[in-house]
Amino acid sequence: MSFRSALFPGDVTHARLKPRVHRLSYRIYSLLLDLDELDALDRSLKWFSVDRFNLFSFRRTDRGDRSGRDLRQQVEQSMQAAGIEPDGGRITLLTMPRLLGWAFNPLSIFFCYRQDGTMAAILWEVDNTFGERHAYIIPAEAPVDGEIVQTCDKAFYVSPFMDMDLKYRFKVRPPTDRFTVKIDTSDEDGLVLTARHLGRRVELTDRALLGAFFKIPLLTLKVVGGIHWEALKIWLKGVKLRAHPVAPAEPLSVVPLAKPGQHRP
Repeated sequence: MSFRSALFPGDVTHARLKPRVHRLSYRIYSLLLDLDELDALDRSLKWFSVDRFNLFSFRRTDRGDRSGRDLRQQVEQSMQAAGIEPDGGRITLLTMPRLLGWAFNPLSIFFCYRQDGTMAAILWEVDNTFGERHAYIIPAEAPVDGEIVQTCDKAFYVSPFMDMDLKYRFKVRPPTDRFTVKIDTSDEDGLVLTARHLGRRVELTDRALLGAFFKIPLLTLKVVGGIHWEALKIWLKGVKLRAHPVAPAEPLSVVPLAKPGQHRP
């Protein structure tokens, strides 16, 4: 059985430009999950399950408000908050799976399509290592050369080495055979950090899942350990820690729909 959902092995790179230069690069793999296929994936795959333990798994409580409430409904409510009326188009989630029941996702992305296949919005869901979560819902303007560009102000504490008064600029080539996500973080003086995630599509099968497991058997540990290891190296370079502010009162930052003729910076 063939699915719209897929496995995406890829590479993540970060380049911090100030106040100290720091670079990192590592290989990961993500799942692109069509929310309408979750039950079919659970029935069809031996090594992947939904809402129960397996080698690879996904729990509906992993995303959104963690309640386990229907994820499509939650995402569509976020779309409506941004002035977008859902029409039943597909919604796909790019995220790392649970591995032996354990997962940590710094960033999960919901791609929200219209029934005609065009992109209506992207929901960026961010988790920090303090157990907090915040999301940004941004309407999608027409792509230029296949690339969607979005911007928003930073509203959520992620790294103890980054200020809060920053802006994000997202450049996205949504998943097809490949995908690219580039995030530039800037202050009033210019670029502070650039991050990029590249991936290529692999059909989601038990064989592909086992192959991914043996290539990177401790993915979650690699991600969590890598975050703390890189943080130590940044601290040793003399970058000062920033205080942890109170999390936003609202779990969702809404970037309103642009008015006709208006373009985002």
